[in-house]
Amino acid sequence: MLQAGHMLKLDDLISLALEAGREINAVRAAGFDAQTKLDGSLVTIADQRAEAIIEAGLQRLAPGVPMIGEESCAEGRIPECGARWFCVDPLDGTKGFAAGGDQFTVNIALIENGAPTIGVVYAPATGELYAGEPGRALAGQCDPATAVLAAPLHAIHTAEKPRQWRVIASENSGRDARTAAFVSKLIGAPAHASSSIKFCKVAEGEADLYPRFGDVCEWDAAAGHAILLAAGGNIMRLDGAPLTYGDRAGSFLIRGFIAYSNEAAKQAALSALV
Repeated sequence: MLQAGHMLKLDDLISLALEAGREINAVRAAGFDAQTKLDGSLVTIADQRAEAIIEAGLQRLAPGVPMIGEESCAEGRIPECGARWFCVDPLDGTKGFAAGGDQFTVNIALIENGAPTIGVVYAPATGELYAGEPGRALAGQCDPATAVLAAPLHAIHTAEKPRQWRVIASENSGRDARTAAFVSKLIGAPAHASSSIKFCKVAEGEADLYPRFGDVCEWDAAAGHAILLAAGGNIMRLDGAPLTYGDRAGSFLIRGFIAYSNEAAKQAALSALV
């Protein structure tokens, strides 16, 4: 329950993510320019339009519940969070999007008491859709041109302990010595993916661990974290502590994390961090 009389449904957030994805694809088809923000990261009109759609939709679905969004934060619009708030990255992977790549996502999450409870990750260029809420994690494939599901969403779950740990990492992890050292203690080489899809690959059982040793913003992780929790996994900080959200004093930065599929994967990761 968000407020008296307002119950948020997972389907509502899915619809909102798909609407934002259609707008992103429309901007892409029409052509756009990228600009550099004060922090050095890129932004496009697709980021801005997608966040405007999401913000308006969330105000309609859950009046009074604040939203922390990447672009609104960049503009200095940072409301007080409270116990319940939305954490949004309207276009995760802007650099790849601006370069013409397909690995970018729409991320929407509900945070309650520091934990992500509902989340949706949608990849507009490929049509991959993931969603989760307590006790239910789902995945499906949409038509990228229309953002319409090709078939009903199906349940997903993290994998049991495999013969060999499967690690997924960012595309540029090969240039990260700490990631390479972590991976070498567990496997020969990691699989790669971009944006928040990496969380989803752990959630659906295609990988067991996703290490991130650099800083990321909370909106990069929250939606994927919610889906991973719903699928049976979780995320910890690099010291093994739980990952919580709402660090306004720290500019909503996460100083590295490990996403894991189960307790055995968590223990393997902690051993590899030593």
